[in-house]
This record gives sequence, C-alpha cells and structure tokens, in this order.
Amino acid sequence: MTTWLFSFPEQAGFASQLLAAQGSLPAAGWQQGDMEMRRFPDGESYIRIDSDVRQCDVAILCQLHQPDNKLVPLLLLADTLRDLGARRVGLIAPYLAYMRQDKRFRAGEGVTSHYMARLLSAHLDWLLTVDPHLHRISDLQQIYSIPARSLTAVEPMAAWIRAHVERPLVIGPDSESEQWAASVARAAGCPWEVLQKTRFGDRSVTVSLPHVTHYREHTPVLVDDIISTGKTMIQTAAHLQAAGLCAPVCMAVHGVFADGALADMQQHGLQVVTSNSIADPSNKIDLAPLIARALLSV
Repeated sequence: MTTWLFSFPEQAGFASQLLAAQGSLPAAGWQQGDMEMRRFPDGESYIRIDSDVRQCDVAILCQLHQPDNKLVPLLLLADTLRDLGARRVGLIAPYLAYMRQDKRFRAGEGVTSHYMARLLSAHLDWLLTVDPHLHRISDLQQIYSIPARSLTAVEPMAAWIRAHVERPLVIGPDSESEQWAASVARAAGCPWEVLQKTRFGDRSVTVSLPHVTHYREHTPVLVDDIISTGKTMIQTAAHLQAAGLCAPVCMAVHGVFADGALADMQQHGLQVVTSNSIADPSNKIDLAPLIARALLSV
C-alpha cells in the first residue's frame, strides 16, 4: 500500500530530505504526493489533490511557525484527503506552535495550547513533532486525544557538538534548562553547567557560572529549545565573556527569531546553530533522519 507525504510549499526542501532519509531505511515506502495549493484573490485557500489517496496512509508535513496563516489550509488539506478516501491522515510538525500558553497567567486569557490540541485532534489521526515547549504539560497526550509523539533533537545536537566544537562546555541559561542541558552534554560526552541568577530587587540581576575557573580553556555552548528574540543568549554570552570565557556557540532546536534577532546575535559575534525545523540560514542540524525513523512506527 502506498503511503503519501504531502508537504506545504515552504517545506519542499525538508520533504526531499525526509524522503531521502526514508529511502535508506528498511520497510519504508513513503512517496511524495502531488497537490496544488494556492490562494484565491480574496485570500481563501484552494487545494486540489492529484495523487490517488484512496485507502492509503497519508502524512502532511507542515511546520507551524507563524501558524495563523497555515492553520486553515492545513485543516482544509486534512479534510480533503479524508474526503477523497485516505485511510489515516497524520501531521508531521517539526515545530509545534501555541505551546507556551499552557495556563491562564492573567484573568481573561485563554489556554491556547489546549485549544490547539483539540482543534488538531478533531481533524487528524496522529501527530509527530520535535521538542515542543513542554513546561507545565509534561506529555502531549495530556492534551491531545490522538496519538501525539514528541521526538527529541538531543542526539543530533550532541553529534554536531562532537563534530564541530573543541572542548565543549554545555551551558543551560537558567534552572529550567538544567535537564535539557544535562541531556545534551551526556550525549555529547562533555561537561555541563547551569547559570545561577541572583536577583537584587526588580531590576538588578547577577549571573554567575559555577566552577568557572575549571573551564577557561573550554568553548561554551549555550543550549535551549527555542531562540525567539535572542536577548537572553546575548546577555548570557556577555556574562560568560566577562568571566573570562570565549564567545559561546548558541544552539537551539527551533530558531523562531523575531525580526532582526539572528542578525542581532551575529552582530554580537555569536555563532548561532539551529535545526531545520524552521528553515533559516542558521540551520546546521538535520532532523530528517530522526523523523524518518519515527515514521516507521506511526
């Protein structure tokens, strides 16, 4: 039975990498599906499927960075595939949006991570993503009613560190990143530390690196799940250099990058490394092999 992969136009490159990675695995039989996706002059979405999906398993590849202009086409595509006879329709979302608002921080707010989960669960049969922002939600199955699997980029990140950084020291920017930093460091076979912050009032914060004298000859590697504005990493890098370390490598799974964030980081002399979950010049870590292996068991 043919299993089809339909990718959003901006993910065509990742789709090619994914299918190439699938081709190197036993019992993998995914093929690129053909479709037309465009917008009418009034902004509505048009979708036409050119592949025979009757009684087939289908996956949609759509990273959900800047999701609001992708969600309606995604849901229309999923329902069209099902209407044309697809047996199962799943979503590969290397970056999963709307995960940060996982509680009501202020009166009147919505818990949008839960709403998104209900929305996607109503239109899809399964979800595969990489390192979603899990804080108060420890497992996607707490909010999704379909099988929702979260992969981790720890091993690909560690492999990049081993290959490209001499004497690395993995650093988590705060206590919340401790488990993440430790996992990457253990996989890379290198030491790790977490920055300690001491607050003096509302506006004064000092940052220190425990055992800094042990690591003068190491290259710091700041790791996090997401880089958004880049301000935290820029400030952390300044603290590390003030403590006598060299400029760090700044590494994250998802380079969300608010307007000008990447350029700002680079102007501060920082090397920035991200995965290809969101297409960007900083992409150095390929998630396609990781996802290809996971597709064998969806």
